[in-house]
Amino acid sequence: MLAELSNPSVCMRDPQRVQDILQSMVKAGSNTVQVISDFDMTLTRFAHNGKRCPTCHNILDDSKLISSDCRQKLKELLNKYYPIEIDSSRSVEEKLPLMVEWWTKAHEILVEQKIRKDLLASVVQESDAMLREGYQLLFDHLHEHSIPLLIFSAGIGDILEEVIRQAGVFHPNVKVFSNYMDFDESGVLKAFKGELIHIYNKREGALLNTGHFQELRTRPNVLLLGDSLGDLTMADGVQDMENILKIGFLNDKVEERKQSYLDSYDIVLVKDETLEVPNAILLYLTGNKGAEN
Repeated sequence: MLAELSNPSVCMRDPQRVQDILQSMVKAGSNTVQVISDFDMTLTRFAHNGKRCPTCHNILDDSKLISSDCRQKLKELLNKYYPIEIDSSRSVEEKLPLMVEWWTKAHEILVEQKIRKDLLASVVQESDAMLREGYQLLFDHLHEHSIPLLIFSAGIGDILEEVIRQAGVFHPNVKVFSNYMDFDESGVLKAFKGELIHIYNKREGALLNTGHFQELRTRPNVLLLGDSLGDLTMADGVQDMENILKIGFLNDKVEERKQSYLDSYDIVLVKDETLEVPNAILLYLTGNKGAEN
């Protein structure tokens, strides 16, 4: 078993199952692996020095691009809907329409702000957005071994890409499915493109993009990273899946949510702001020379 998995922040309901999946993946070889991940609070940090780090939406909400009135409206939406999102006593079916309502209202408010495309990079630069410790190794190692990284995010794709770009790790093996802004010919935000992706419909996102998954037919072994129970369906577009190892970051409301995470994820990382465990697993999957033949 990997030494990193004995770390006190690592919880597993069934360590033997984790070991079996890892051995099966090593045997198949790293050229059969793909990584599917959420972005906000999964690849990015939840908190740093006791202070919450911003999500893609927060980066915009806290920026100079929006008015204080707009900021206030967005905050009211957050205060109303975030408790619903993390309420373990409500079913996903019950939360679904409310999440759609939240995202739709937030996007409408942002569109009213006439946000300019050419200012997004500076807004990301001035923000406190941080990828988790160990991100360089994760992104570079996946790129080096030509392992695809698919990011499904209910955030804002334009901002998300900018965060990765500014960190210097937006490699060609990274593919993002998210909510993208639609700018008019003068570079001003006029709408959001396509289907809305929110926290509980990533499955539809995955299924809508089966064309992309088609290219990955030869990669039936999936490493999935998420921080909410809504992230568990991100791999639903993968056909003929052989193994999936689900790693969940439990960032908030630990005691009340721990059991549901242990029931759903193979490995649960409690208040862990690093990518140490996913990195150790990747190094293990790619380091076994015998498995590549």
